[in-house]
Amino acid sequence: MQSNRSLKRQHSNRFPWWDSSAAVFLFVATAAVVVWQNSRLGVLWDLSYVLENAHRISLGDIPYRDFPFPYAPLTFLIQGVLMKLTGRVFWHHILYCVAAGGLGTVLTWRILLRLLRDTATYSRLIAFLLSVPLIVLGIYCVFPHPFYDPDCTLAVLLTVLLLLRLDDASSWRAFITGVTLVIPLFVKQNTGLAFLLSSTAAIVVLTIIEVRQRHPIRRYLFILLGVVSVLALAVFVIQFTAGLGNYWHWTITFAAQRRAPSRGDMLGVYSDRTFLFSTGLFAAGILFSVFARRNRVLLGLSCLMMSAPFAWPAIYLLRESDPSERADRLLALWPLLLVLSLVAGIFNIKSTRRATAILPFILIATVNGAFMSQQLWGSTYAIWPLFMILLAIMIRALRSFLKESSTIVTMPLVSIIVISLLVSGIFYVWSSERLDYANLSDGELARSTLPQLKGLSIRGAWIPNFEELVRYAEREIPRDDGLLLLPGEDLFYYTTGRHPRFPALMFDHTTNPYSAEEILKLCRERDIRWVIVKQDLQLEDDQVDQEKERITEMLEQDFEQVDSLGNYDIYRRSAPNKDEGAAHPAP
Repeated sequence: MQSNRSLKRQHSNRFPWWDSSAAVFLFVATAAVVVWQNSRLGVLWDLSYVLENAHRISLGDIPYRDFPFPYAPLTFLIQGVLMKLTGRVFWHHILYCVAAGGLGTVLTWRILLRLLRDTATYSRLIAFLLSVPLIVLGIYCVFPHPFYDPDCTLAVLLTVLLLLRLDDASSWRAFITGVTLVIPLFVKQNTGLAFLLSSTAAIVVLTIIEVRQRHPIRRYLFILLGVVSVLALAVFVIQFTAGLGNYWHWTITFAAQRRAPSRGDMLGVYSDRTFLFSTGLFAAGILFSVFARRNRVLLGLSCLMMSAPFAWPAIYLLRESDPSERADRLLALWPLLLVLSLVAGIFNIKSTRRATAILPFILIATVNGAFMSQQLWGSTYAIWPLFMILLAIMIRALRSFLKESSTIVTMPLVSIIVISLLVSGIFYVWSSERLDYANLSDGELARSTLPQLKGLSIRGAWIPNFEELVRYAEREIPRDDGLLLLPGEDLFYYTTGRHPRFPALMFDHTTNPYSAEEILKLCRERDIRWVIVKQDLQLEDDQVDQEKERITEMLEQDFEQVDSLGNYDIYRRSAPNKDEGAAHPAP
C-alpha cells in the first residue's frame, strides 16, 4: 500500500498540475498566433507548390518518376492523405498547422525541462520563460501554411526528446528513437541528412566509449538497429515506387545544383563585424564574472555585458524603422549562439549524462544543415525551437561555470534575453519581413468564397481574379483537356480537382528543369490544348517574370490568345500537334 502511494506521488511530481497548465498555455497561445497569421496573409507561391503537388500525389501520380520533384516527400504525403480523408478544403490544412505549431512549442518546453532539471535552482521557471518567445517564433508562426521546414523541425524535436531519455530507455524505446532519427531526412533532405549523420556519428562514438569502459551498449545498438531498419525499408519502398535513381537525382543532385550555397556564403556570417563584437562582449562578460564572484554589483555588470548582444535586437527597434534592418539584428543572434553553444557543449562534455552531452553538437550540425538551403536569412524562420534549446545548453554551462553566483547572473540574463526575443520576434512576425518576396500588403483583405479555399485570406485582388479564372475554366475548358499554367502560382488543380497533365507545375529556377524549347516539345507530346498565363504575380521575383515571358513567347508558335480575364490571358492551341502519333501518357 505504501509502495503504491509512493509511486503515485512520484508520478505526480513528474508532471504536476502547473506543468499541465503551462503546456496548455503554450499550445493555445502558439496556435492562436498561427490562426491569426492565416487570417491576415496568404503566400500563394509556396502554398500552391505544396498543395498542388500534394493533390497530384493524392490522385496517384508518383513523384520523382512521373514528374520532377526536388524535395523530400513526407510533408506532401501528409497533406495528400489529409485531402483524401477530409476533402480539398483549405482550412483543414490550417488546422494541421495550428496543431503542429502548438505541439512544436510544447515539445520544446519539455526538452528544456529535461535539460535544466538537474542544474538550475529555478529550472521550471527558466524552461517556461525560454519557451515563451516560441509563442510568436514557433515553427508555423512566421510562415503559417503547410511546409516542409516546420514539419522537419517538429520531427527533430520529437527525436531530441527521445534522445534525452536515452540514458534510462528500454531496448524498445531505444529502437523507436532510432526510427525517429530517420524521419527528418524524408521531410527536408538537407536538414534531415545533417541531423541523421550527426546523431548517428554521436551514437557510434558513445558506443565506442561505453565498450572501452566496459559499460552496457544494448540501448545504443538498438538505436542503430532502428536507423538501419527504417533506412532499409525506405530504400525498398522508394525503389519499387519511384526508383532509387530517380529519387537520388531529384532530391540530391538536382536540388544541390539549384540551391546549395558556396562555402563563402556559409562562413560569411561568422566574419560579420556584429558577430565579432557580440562574441567579444559576451566573452568579456564571462571573464569579468570570474573576478567578481562575490560582488553583486560587479556580477550585475557582468550580466549586462553578456546580455547586451541579445538585448540589442529589441533596443534597435527604438532607433530603426526599416523592417529589414530590424530582422537582420534578430537573425544575427544565430551565429553568436552557435559559437557559444559549441563552447558550452565542450565545457559540459564530461559533467553531463551521455545523451545530454552529445545534443549541442547534433543541433549545431542540424542548424548548419538547414542553412544549406537559404542561409541565415531564409533558413531560420522555422527552427527557432532549436535556438531556444541551444540557449538552454548555454545557460546550463554558465550555471556550472559560475557555481555559487550563478543565480545572480543567469536569472537576469534569461529574463533580458526572453524579453528581447519576444519583443523583436513580435515585430519580425508582424512585419512579415521573412515573406518579403511576396506582395502581402497592397489592397484590401479578401477572403475566398470558394468552398475549397475557405479560410484563405490575402490582401489585394489575387483571390477575386483567381475565382474568375476558376469559373471561366469550369464553363469554357473541358475537364479532360490538357492545361499549362504559367508560372503556376495558384491553387488551380487543388481547387478544381483536375488532374495535371504537364510534368511541371511551377516554373522557377529551383523547381523547373525544362528549357522553353523543352516545354514546347512536352506540350506537343502531352497534347496540352490550353495555356493560362498569369500577368501580375504576388511573387516579387524578376527572374520568374522573365522566364514566364520567355516561355510564353516560345509557346505562341502553337497557341493563340482567345480571351483575357482580370489577371489572366487564355491561350488555346491553334497549330495541329506536330508530333502526330506521339504517345500521350497520363501524368
